[in-house]
Amino acid sequence: MPYGFSFDLSSISKSFFRELARVAKQRRLHRRLGVGARSLAEKFRLSEITGLNVSDALLLVEDLIDIQMQNVAYREKFEETRKRALFLPHCSRKHMDNRCRATFDPSLPSYHCGHCSDDCLVNRASALGEKKGYDVYVLPGGLCVQGILEKKHYEGVVGVACSQEIKMGGHCLRNMGLAGQAVPLVKNGCANTTFSFRSLEKTL
Repeated sequence: MPYGFSFDLSSISKSFFRELARVAKQRRLHRRLGVGARSLAEKFRLSEITGLNVSDALLLVEDLIDIQMQNVAYREKFEETRKRALFLPHCSRKHMDNRCRATFDPSLPSYHCGHCSDDCLVNRASALGEKKGYDVYVLPGGLCVQGILEKKHYEGVVGVACSQEIKMGGHCLRNMGLAGQAVPLVKNGCANTTFSFRSLEKTL
């Protein structure tokens, strides 16, 4: 389920994400999550820069912290996996119309990138994933994940999505006993969403 608000963190200082990762490694953070999230939101002027109200900004920061904590907790198990999948959001494609050459497989359901635009984020991410030996799926929604995992029997998963869909996907992976890593969107919406390609590189 997506957020009830839109956000764009692409203009936020990169030090925000570095600080977020640092804070996420503090093992007692879950006991002080609200205080930590408020402190980060205030320090980086999240509400002012993004236009989000305070409660939405805090929800977003809390979710990002939770994702980073889960990444740290499952990293070692993930690194032991061999058969891996990369799930990318279709809304990060450069084109959302017939200019996109991706082919759609309704049996999964998933798009397969046609590598038509060099400056398309999904094209770059798909090429990187394929180069590193991942099976790559460009998904129209998070509800497709469980069906693909049940059919393909992967050991490890990297998912790129909005924070709320990542959290839902994380529950699915844990129920199936799979190890996952996540890269959250830095700009959400129904189209032109973005994520950090550098973060994806490091995660893969």
